[in-house]
Amino acid sequence: MESRATAATHTVTNQPPEITGRDAFADDLPLREAVARHARPELREGIAAELSVLGRDAGSAEWRRAGERADAHPPEPRTHDRFGHRIDEVEFHPDWHRLLGRAVEGGLTDAWNRPDGHLRRAAGFHVWTRVEAGHGCPLSMTHAAVPALRADREIAAFWEPLLTSRRYDPGLRPAGEKAGVLAGMGMTEKQGGSDVRSGTTRAEPIPGGEGLYALTGHKWFCSAPMSDLFLVLAHAPGGLSCFLLPRVLPDGTRNAFRIQRLKTKLGNRANASSEVEFDGTTVARLVGEEGRGVATIIGMVSATRLDCVTGSASLMREALTRAVHHTAHREAFGGRLVDKPLMRNVLADLALESEAATALAMRLAAAYDRAEAGDAAERHLLRIALPAAKYRVTKVCTPMVAEALECLGGNGYVEESGMPRLLREAPVNSIWEGSGNVQALDVLRALQREPGALNALLSELGRASGADHRFDAAIKELLTELSDLEGMEGRARRPAERIALLLQGSLLVRYAPPAVADAFCASRLGGEGGGAFGTLPGGVDTRSIVERALPDPD
Repeated sequence: MESRATAATHTVTNQPPEITGRDAFADDLPLREAVARHARPELREGIAAELSVLGRDAGSAEWRRAGERADAHPPEPRTHDRFGHRIDEVEFHPDWHRLLGRAVEGGLTDAWNRPDGHLRRAAGFHVWTRVEAGHGCPLSMTHAAVPALRADREIAAFWEPLLTSRRYDPGLRPAGEKAGVLAGMGMTEKQGGSDVRSGTTRAEPIPGGEGLYALTGHKWFCSAPMSDLFLVLAHAPGGLSCFLLPRVLPDGTRNAFRIQRLKTKLGNRANASSEVEFDGTTVARLVGEEGRGVATIIGMVSATRLDCVTGSASLMREALTRAVHHTAHREAFGGRLVDKPLMRNVLADLALESEAATALAMRLAAAYDRAEAGDAAERHLLRIALPAAKYRVTKVCTPMVAEALECLGGNGYVEESGMPRLLREAPVNSIWEGSGNVQALDVLRALQREPGALNALLSELGRASGADHRFDAAIKELLTELSDLEGMEGRARRPAERIALLLQGSLLVRYAPPAVADAFCASRLGGEGGGAFGTLPGGVDTRSIVERALPDPD
């Protein structure tokens, strides 16, 4: 038994309570408002109720512990069984399967055939991946595979119901025997990276195979290798083409899918990222036309880019919530940290970044729904807004999470706080599906080749014109810069960033409280903020912004 003196020295005071037992959707005012804003009136109540069910689980101690355990126990490769036969499997912690099962049940792979499906799925993805972000990778790829597979009606008719199923059915079996499937993809190769056309994987038609090909090659990054199917790029006789590669063939035999190793990554540790080889006996089916691989796969790329934006917004929201919660319960220098003017400036600045990211992610999700319904203007807007948003939101995520970690001081640097896990995860969305330069150059291509994209952007921004002089001035500056598109490649990041900021500013000016809109326009568009967080100018109502970030922190 401890002595009385020893016990006295271990009395714990001035530490925040556990941040569990909350509804991660109901607590997120910016997210709730964005969903209500974009959802059809007759669907708002039902969507909010659906998201609150997911939100209560996402805020529970049980599911948060599951996320921690899945991250702490990375997957392990099992290339051979004990007799020496190749099995090429990956073993995951049981909580990985629990997390995936809850996500699939919650509709996070089902968006394409529901009213407001992309909006409700994006909001659910935002809420749920706060628990653990790594399993968001197979969720995203499964969701995003649908538009690519629709290039072939017969393929889509078989696979789409399985991809959008609400049942998680793990294990390697023929797809026809399963209640639901997951998808992965293999695009990049070690010599090319984002330059997918430089890949060396080859596809040879199988005589009498009716669209079947034999693949030979090596994929440098292939995430979630225990998925049921993969979309891969390979050079066929007619050029770079898209193929569907099943892990298990219809007769029950395993396809030649050789897992060489799993990557040891900075973050995203619960998820398996692998190198795989196809040895000439690997069977795949052509999707779309030979030589049209990039055009076929572009729908998948677009959908996963939106998940990069949403995933980063989710990470920011989780980091902000932890920072506000900690400072609301921590006392220093004679009062609560959250009430100290400089700390409140930092928290308000973080809250602005989080709210702007969430508002833009939900706006783009709503644009997906409208574009799917035939709205050409929304489709044009996505063409330019999506790579711009992917550039800015994912890139600012890492410094934002790092600043939130610092709000906890030394406690934030300790693994048990959960903040290091968020910081390790933060860079992945900026890299995945094309890093910053790829996104910026894609914005430039849209400006140069698709006049409808710029017109849609200007129409969207015009809805907020006249409400803030700094916003109006920033639009004029952008138009001046865009007047000379020739030779812009070396400075393509700047217009990409400005477009994203203006889109965020437009949404906040129209829909956020005046304190939020004013602070954002002053600091992000008016040049009144500094290069680090916590440099909002005088006159900003930081108290209102912080209180909005986490209602009732007690």
